[in-house]
Amino acid sequence: MAGDDEGAKTEPAHDRSLHQRIRADLEERILSGAWSPGHRIPFEHELMAQYGCARMTVNRVLSGLVEAGLIERRRRAGSFVRRPAGQSAVLRIPDVKAEVLSRGETYGYELISGTRRKATRDDRARIAVAAGAPLLALLCRHVADGRPYALEDRLIALDSVPEAADADFATELPGTWLLGHVPWHEAEHNISAAPADARTAARLDVPVGTACLVMERRTWRSGQPITAVRLWYPGDRQKLVARFTPSTAAGR
Repeated sequence: MAGDDEGAKTEPAHDRSLHQRIRADLEERILSGAWSPGHRIPFEHELMAQYGCARMTVNRVLSGLVEAGLIERRRRAGSFVRRPAGQSAVLRIPDVKAEVLSRGETYGYELISGTRRKATRDDRARIAVAAGAPLLALLCRHVADGRPYALEDRLIALDSVPEAADADFATELPGTWLLGHVPWHEAEHNISAAPADARTAARLDVPVGTACLVMERRTWRSGQPITAVRLWYPGDRQKLVARFTPSTAAGR
């Protein structure tokens, strides 16, 4: 029977929750820096004894951490915290408040709207969630010296970050809150230029059709989507700068 087949393939709730707890514990030690790059993870039999679980549960946790790029397994030596790969300065996670303050301007923030809803087709084109998955949609305005500096259009996947539903984003910046509460393992940036439509222009206090820099970013944790954000900057309010030195590989 179909029901029996499905039951045979389903991991017991107890094992599933224990697996999640072990993984969360190990991730916290890695991402907090308590276990630095090169640190050896306890052997499987040590984790089995510590958590009172089966080898299969520990093996699944470690395999997931390998897939997330957090650890590497060395034959006959064990598992070790992986050294982070280099990142481009242009592709760092931007902090809009810090950008404004670095310009010597006064920073301001306003939550225009915050809505909990089921993912629409348009939402799913931006963030890879299942049809009807719960999302928190936020629209925010960042201000510099009393002038609109950036318009933030953000989606947060509540299946991945359920605690976001209770956060007070009227007083706390969504990007800052996410960086402080949800470690991310992978990010994607897309930078383009686009004219402001009527609604965007009104919120940025610029004429319709004004050229804007549009920065889109998506982040994942262990393969699960966390957030998708689109930042609109009036063209005269933002620029991208990267300073670097040549390397042998780059020179080629």
